[in-house]
Amino acid sequence: MQRDDAPAEAKTGAFEVNNRMVLAIAVPMTLAFLTTPLLGLVDTAVVGRLGSAALIGGLAIAAILFDLVFTTFNFLRSATTGLVAQAMGRGDPTEEQAVFWRSLMISVAAGIAVIAAIPLLLAVGLPLMGAEGEVAAAASTYLVIRAMSAPAALANYAILGYVLGRGMGGTGLFLQTIINGTNIVLSIWFGLGLDFGLKGVAVATVIAEITGCIAGFVIIHRRFDRRDRPSWKQVIHRPSVMKLMALNGDIMIRSFALVAAFAWFTRMGAGFGETTLAANAILMNFFMVAGYYLDGFATAAEQIAGRAIGARNRTAFGKAVKLTFFWGLGLAGFTTVFFLIFGTTVIGWMTTLEVVRIEAGSYLFWAALTALAGVLAFEMDGVYIGATWSRDMRNMMLLSLALFIALSIGLTEILGNQGLWISLNVFLAARGFTLLAILPRRMDRAFGPA
Repeated sequence: MQRDDAPAEAKTGAFEVNNRMVLAIAVPMTLAFLTTPLLGLVDTAVVGRLGSAALIGGLAIAAILFDLVFTTFNFLRSATTGLVAQAMGRGDPTEEQAVFWRSLMISVAAGIAVIAAIPLLLAVGLPLMGAEGEVAAAASTYLVIRAMSAPAALANYAILGYVLGRGMGGTGLFLQTIINGTNIVLSIWFGLGLDFGLKGVAVATVIAEITGCIAGFVIIHRRFDRRDRPSWKQVIHRPSVMKLMALNGDIMIRSFALVAAFAWFTRMGAGFGETTLAANAILMNFFMVAGYYLDGFATAAEQIAGRAIGARNRTAFGKAVKLTFFWGLGLAGFTTVFFLIFGTTVIGWMTTLEVVRIEAGSYLFWAALTALAGVLAFEMDGVYIGATWSRDMRNMMLLSLALFIALSIGLTEILGNQGLWISLNVFLAARGFTLLAILPRRMDRAFGPA
């Protein structure tokens, strides 16, 4: 049975890739992903208005540590997207459903494990990030409360992975709006309105993740065609489960390396003092805005590239790469210009501390440039995730991370925090260009010589 939001040619191997197809996925998902950095901006603004640089720094460190934990299970989103898209390209709706159920079961078990591991994260993570005193106390408070959302949050990875694999952009927008919209409203209400401060921001996240999980499960389950329902034996089919887990290994290392880069960035910034740490935390939200902004076109690349691999359609794959890159480049250019013009105003909205505002303004140019520096990396990530070429993603990420660490050590000695931001931009660019360099060879392996 064909779904209303699925392409008409979903069950055929041949399909045409055009701007309309790309935009049908990218536009709603760009809007959806924009709600996530908007949430980060709101959370930082709420905490920033409490008048303490230590609370801003604590929130930044807690966010990095939580990202580190969730990165372990990032394959629940990425691998699910690629495998569902490839099953769609092959015309195998039963396997599409089976992939979803496998990912959902793993996500619930993983979420329970995350809650159990929070004491270890606090004992190891906070000292590793150089958090002390009030900063450490703030980070600890946020982490303990937010951990309660882990099972629902990871289940949302599986849900979103299925949605994106099917190219259901409108559904993805709806679900992300529920999660992040609820979170934003409750963060402001609990954090400032009810004067719960940082605790209120954390509680808002827990409620929002649970709400989104329930809504997403109901929507997806109702859309399943019972005639294509997989048996329990198919869901726990060992080779299929092992394939999902094998993808996890490479994607996990790649994602850990990415989070490690941002953790290194935060740790290096902390060495310049609380004011610089707070300024970098505010400016990093600019990059997060750019990143989630560009993820809409990366998502289009994931879905279309995955379908093309499943259908063994080289032409569709090549057009997906080209169209998603050019649309992303235009969006990145707009984002950079926007922050160069209005960045100082945005900084003023996010904190009342004048010393932090001045410090952040000193590095605004480099923060705005991250959109252009990273656009190719986002687009290539989408292509490689859809194609499930996880090993190449891992290797190029590790190479880029090594370059970033070496540059940051050298440049901060000369240029201080300015050198740290330069190193971050080089890291983002290196990720994209290294993946682009090996793309022709991977396409020849997948489809045969052109």
